[in-house]
Amino acid sequence: MRRVSAPSDRIAVMGAGVSALVPALLADGYRSIEAIDLSDAALDQLRHALGPDAAYVRFVRDDVRTVTFDAPIDVWHDRATFHFLTSPVDQARYAANAAMAIRPGGHLVLATFSPTGPEQCSNLDVTRWDSDDLGAHFGDRFALVDTFTRDHRTPWGASQSFTHAMLRRRN
Repeated sequence: MRRVSAPSDRIAVMGAGVSALVPALLADGYRSIEAIDLSDAALDQLRHALGPDAAYVRFVRDDVRTVTFDAPIDVWHDRATFHFLTSPVDQARYAANAAMAIRPGGHLVLATFSPTGPEQCSNLDVTRWDSDDLGAHFGDRFALVDTFTRDHRTPWGASQSFTHAMLRRRN
């Protein structure tokens, strides 16, 4: 997938937890990052791991369906949060919230379980998506720019198939 952002952009990382994305963004010079997660403990671990660089991150304990921002977001990044929303109502709330948060021309970057991915994760049911389904679900507010499927190897050696999609916010 091609790069769609610059270090001056505002990046929102959904389900930020203690993933490697926030430290990687900081290492690349990004200085306006919103780390969103439901877990205070995960956000505290991330804050501690970042040390002085934590000053460039806004840590927000909130739900992806309702989180709000004080200014438009350039890139909304979600790896493995959206597929936990199994209700069509929750999925619609997520799409509407992303559209409200992302500036026109900004990007939504998703990685979600593909149709051949697991049916559950962490003992929770998930919804599996292909690129056509994602394009249709977000299509009234976003244009599908790029997509691919890739297998992810978990720390315990299992393979999980993900659909990756980049969508651009319509004007």
